[in-house]
Amino acid sequence: MSVFRKKPLVIHGEEKGKLKRNLSALDLILLGLGAIVGTGIFVVTGTAAATMAGPALIISFILAAVCVALSGLCYAEFASRLPIIGGPYAYAYTIFGEIIGWLTGWIVICEFFLAVSSVASGWSGYVQGFLNSLGVYLPKALSSAYHPAKGTYVDLIAVLVVIFVTFVVCQEAKKALRLNNLMLFIKFGLIAIFVLLGVFYVKPGNWQPFNPFGTSGIIAGGAMVYFAFLGFDAVAMAAEEVKDPQKNVPRGIIGSIIISTVLYIVVTLVLTGMVPFTELNVKDPVAFAMRFVNHNAVGALISVGAIITLLTVIISMTYSLARMLYAISKDGLLPQFFNKVDHKHQVPKNATIFVGAVALIFAGVVPLQVLAELTNLAALVYFVILAFGLIRMRQTMGQPQKDEFRVPFVPVLPLVSIVVCLLLMSKLSLTTWLIFLVWVVLGLILYAVYGYKHSVLNNKE
Repeated sequence: MSVFRKKPLVIHGEEKGKLKRNLSALDLILLGLGAIVGTGIFVVTGTAAATMAGPALIISFILAAVCVALSGLCYAEFASRLPIIGGPYAYAYTIFGEIIGWLTGWIVICEFFLAVSSVASGWSGYVQGFLNSLGVYLPKALSSAYHPAKGTYVDLIAVLVVIFVTFVVCQEAKKALRLNNLMLFIKFGLIAIFVLLGVFYVKPGNWQPFNPFGTSGIIAGGAMVYFAFLGFDAVAMAAEEVKDPQKNVPRGIIGSIIISTVLYIVVTLVLTGMVPFTELNVKDPVAFAMRFVNHNAVGALISVGAIITLLTVIISMTYSLARMLYAISKDGLLPQFFNKVDHKHQVPKNATIFVGAVALIFAGVVPLQVLAELTNLAALVYFVILAFGLIRMRQTMGQPQKDEFRVPFVPVLPLVSIVVCLLLMSKLSLTTWLIFLVWVVLGLILYAVYGYKHSVLNNKE
């Protein structure tokens, strides 16, 4: 028996290549933009500009985009060659063995828990901004995460939205491609309104100093706004359903990343040109900028649009995380409690309720910046694992087949991806690292106490 026993390519009846290949490069770009554009552009830009990079945040976005593109290419080959349930968890399980697969899955669980909580916290900011514009204010103690010095203890709206989303996902909420595209057009419309109107209120003096925090601030900003690009993996996960995946998957990934990067840069330039960057440490920076220049109605419109579009992101993440817990429990590494399916709605109801319960605690009491940093660290760590995994997969499984996506210049590009990820990780705070390490230790303890003994592979042995 070994902690490095490997998951076979076909398990639980899963088979490779069963899905119909009918998605084009355009479909993938829209899918990627639908997943990427939203949280970062409406939530993270303000905090990152105010506390880390100033107007030089545009360079931070470019750095983060390069890192994401490199990781995305590695992800694409895995998704093309190993289209099995569980995503990164299953890839690492197959290539490195059970203990690495479990830790990768545990880290992805951390990322998704925090991402759900982060978006819920940002969503709360926009709802409160909208309510404030109508003259409605929450009691201060219930308006934000735990910070006794400021008189805040729990973010009530963030808690309520997680409860609502958990209920929706338990009712078998289905997000069709039409809904994704509709939300995407709403997002683009809001961004266009902001840019076209906001450009008339840009004061070039607000861009000075351009780089107030130095190179270190730009890198720290890149580590922070990396959060804004999470979601691109939805493109790679669709690899089995893509026509000519060797060409269209990288087009979908790179296309969605390039377009979203341009949007982030334009919005950041207008945002920091309209409002001094020192004033932008708010949860709803885009709407706040409109209120700053006395366009309260436009600010309210942006808040409503952001509320709608961010809600779909929370639903999507909650749905995905519940399925991740379900997949890991099928392998026996988590209790069978998460493997129970509600017969009426045909959803993993226990896993979904558990996700909602944990996420609402994080959303209610942990500040947004801490949530975003932890989310980024978890994502960067498992992208490093995947980059090493790609190199190892080439050694053990050989070159990709004709119809499978191929990352060029292996092992050079995966190694560059690892270096860039490590650079961004080095700029995250010590507190973030300590919390993350505690999470990893808890994962190792859970595996030693439960997962190793109950693993499906252990039972086979």
